[in-house]
Amino acid sequence: MKIGLIGYGKMGKEIEKIAIERGHSIPLIIDAHNPGDLTSENLTNCDAVIEFTMPESAVRNYMACFEAGVPVVSGTTGWLHRQEEVHRKCRETDGTFFYASNFSVGVNLFFELNRKLAQLMADHPEYQVRMTEVHHTQKLDAPSGTAITLAESLLEILPGKKSWKNQAQVAADELSILSERVGEVPGIHTITYESEVDLIEITHSAKNRKGFALGAVLAAEFCLQNKGILSMKDLLKF
Repeated sequence: MKIGLIGYGKMGKEIEKIAIERGHSIPLIIDAHNPGDLTSENLTNCDAVIEFTMPESAVRNYMACFEAGVPVVSGTTGWLHRQEEVHRKCRETDGTFFYASNFSVGVNLFFELNRKLAQLMADHPEYQVRMTEVHHTQKLDAPSGTAITLAESLLEILPGKKSWKNQAQVAADELSILSERVGEVPGIHTITYESEVDLIEITHSAKNRKGFALGAVLAAEFCLQNKGILSMKDLLKF
């Protein structure tokens, strides 16, 4: 298939490598040097587009893909306050939008493990829950989109938790998320439950960006046979 790339940083280059290894071609690359090339004419040369950019440009990129009738796969975080608008435009144009805060298959298994553990812990209020996440220093958003996805599951399942806050000291009905930005760390997420007598932890630690890139290419391939608003739950059949 022909995959367009919007965003050509470290992730975009890794996606390009994986896509080519899987027999795909890259007819279009858009980055900060050629934003004017994001046209309907150029987009229609692609079977799907993979978008990893910045929150301030992501929604504009999605809209361009919808107008061109090209499926878009995105891993950009920090734009979800406009999710309703994006989904509405996708439906109006009969488009395809595949979004994930994290495309790693391992992370998405971790999402399910997080939900299962939360269900087990829901009847044990003696355990206090908190989260930490560590990423490379170039990651601008905090907490990460992956941490927010994990947190939303916890708020949905755990009684008494109403919101999350990106700080150590929080109210009883808030979930603490601590964010660190260190070196070249691809991503570490830890959920901790602690009582007076013991501590339970689950952690996902990414070794490199390859898992994220592979998942994004798998998502683009999935979009060839599936339409609408899609997620990793659809791809992995959770």
